[in-house]
Amino acid sequence: MTAIPARGPATDVDRARTRDRLWSALEDGDEYAAGTVVLGAVDEGLAPEDVLLEVIAPVQRRVGAEWAAGRLSVAREHAATAINDRVVAALAHHVRSGPDEPPVGRVTVACVDGEWHALPARLVAEVLRLRGWRVDFLGAQVPAPHLVSHLHLTAPDAVALSSSLATRLPTAHAAITACQAAGVPVLVGGAAFGADGRYARLLGADAWAPEARTAADLLAAGLPGRPGAAPRPPALLPHLRDQEYTLVSRSARQLVRGTLAGLEERFPPLRAYTDAQRGHTVDDLAQIIDFLTTALYVDDPELFTGFLTWTADILAARDVPPRSLFPTLDALHEQLKDFPRALRLIDEAGRALRAHLNGTATKEET
Repeated sequence: MTAIPARGPATDVDRARTRDRLWSALEDGDEYAAGTVVLGAVDEGLAPEDVLLEVIAPVQRRVGAEWAAGRLSVAREHAATAINDRVVAALAHHVRSGPDEPPVGRVTVACVDGEWHALPARLVAEVLRLRGWRVDFLGAQVPAPHLVSHLHLTAPDAVALSSSLATRLPTAHAAITACQAAGVPVLVGGAAFGADGRYARLLGADAWAPEARTAADLLAAGLPGRPGAAPRPPALLPHLRDQEYTLVSRSARQLVRGTLAGLEERFPPLRAYTDAQRGHTVDDLAQIIDFLTTALYVDDPELFTGFLTWTADILAARDVPPRSLFPTLDALHEQLKDFPRALRLIDEAGRALRAHLNGTATKEET
């Protein structure tokens, strides 16, 4: 397939106008209007890569931000994401033109097992196609054994793995190791790997990209681990020798039950919650414990503290008192008293949460 030029002559005003029109279509739940906006922008001269990364991607980030602020329901967020995904597919078929040429290479793009946010990976896949690659896009939640089987069948030049959820990092580590053992270098990207790529380096990925254009440039230059090279030894995480991650993760369900019981004693309003509210609380507790165990896996307090302060803002948007997180931490602290690294993470998170809430209150007062 002929590579499509990355950028066109359209202005920032054109891009902003197109973003606004696409957002309006998503608000209306109108897939056909969304498709008309995107394909029309290409026909009017906006480069397809720009449409993907400077129109669809920022609009999708806005979808996430509106959900986090409580202004979009889960159902509407899912609907908007589904429309964007179908629009990307329509765009891919719309711009395929001209004589076929040999691809510049072959790459497999997939989300790690347990990762359902497939649109970021889809955007990377389409950018690579526009630049002349043959792409096998495997979509969301690809178990490592199935991914490796695909690699043996197709012999790609590289694998691009995507994960938005930091709680998938242990699974990502297993996938990275498995792909490298199959002799295929691994590029990773997505919010899970940190804004600076710290977890990509920790887990031994061959390269990390903060966004799709960088990913395409790195693949074009060639990754350090060449296809067919001798398998690399897995990245070792010495801190896992204390077994805290393993023991805490295996106790996750018990920790959720124990924390809920502790909350009923420490946070009396919980006793009057409806079944639906208790269900949301259980989901929130499960996520908090997932992030705690992942922070144990990577041995980084910032992963847990960042999630907890983000959760405080989400709770505030739902009109749930963010300070209810303190008795949650107290209940976890009591249950994990024999795990020194876990206690350190909980204590640091408590300090960060207190500073965050005090700073938020100060801003509101001013």
